[in-house]
Amino acid sequence: MDEATAAIELRSLAKRYGPVTGIEDLDITVERGEVFGFLGPNGAGKTTTIRCLVGLLRPSSGRIRVLGLDPIADHRRLAPALGYLPGELRLYPELTGHQSLRLLGDLQGVPTPRRDELCERLGLDAQDLARPVRDYSRGMKQKLGLVQALQHQPRLVVLDEPSEGLDPLVQETFFDLLTETAAAGGTVLLSSHVLPEVQRACARVAIVRAGRMVTVQRVAALREARARRVQLTFADALGRRPLGAAEQWAPLWEGDRVRLLVPPDQLVTTLRELLALPVADLTVEEAGLDEAFLDLYRTPGSGSGPEDETEVPS
Repeated sequence: MDEATAAIELRSLAKRYGPVTGIEDLDITVERGEVFGFLGPNGAGKTTTIRCLVGLLRPSSGRIRVLGLDPIADHRRLAPALGYLPGELRLYPELTGHQSLRLLGDLQGVPTPRRDELCERLGLDAQDLARPVRDYSRGMKQKLGLVQALQHQPRLVVLDEPSEGLDPLVQETFFDLLTETAAAGGTVLLSSHVLPEVQRACARVAIVRAGRMVTVQRVAALREARARRVQLTFADALGRRPLGAAEQWAPLWEGDRVRLLVPPDQLVTTLRELLALPVADLTVEEAGLDEAFLDLYRTPGSGSGPEDETEVPS
């Protein structure tokens, strides 16, 4: 494996299921040592893309390299360097947790030096590991899935909705593990619908819609370029009222307070109009990733893939 290559390179990647297109013309580069976010609503093509890059699906066209290797042709060489947690983790219910980890480790064909440490940190004790998986809660199964994805110290970790079912304390450990993986030179591809989770963990994200690329950007640049969160509280306690031209920014009312998402180039004009009203308090904040994501999705033609990546260099 060439250490100088990117961790993941997708070029004009497409996967079709007969007449149905799963993904089309995807271009993504994930550098080594990144924690990289992969976003999109259900049906956007995230899982199809992930299955292509871990070698579970053969692309219809395009080029894909993972750690410099072809996931299909070089699968035997690549598999020991990959850690993968699928979105729908399925385990043999009759096996214990310990047997499951041992089986999955044997399938990787490499030592698993982190197994005990990860079990301890994620709260899977000896008694838990001795129980059959059929008796596990959803959260316990997810912890087992994280251990199997990381126990062999993979160079690339692919996580599809990894925090499902985890309690807040375990989620903190999960974030620590992501940071440690990147600090040690590993790479993480994090696909999640929990946008604050992606915002916290990732420096860059790719967003797909209907199987096509919307944008690849740094999280900070994506938030800065999108709408601003404007919140006003009115002094006269009359509640909801007409906001004039600002009505176009989908106001959300809570009693005498209203919140709007305003594009940066319309912010000054909108504030001038709003301040003509009896305003008692006003705040303007950069939108979170969740709001930037929604703003990007509801704006026709916004974002278009490769040029966004060049505008915001990694």
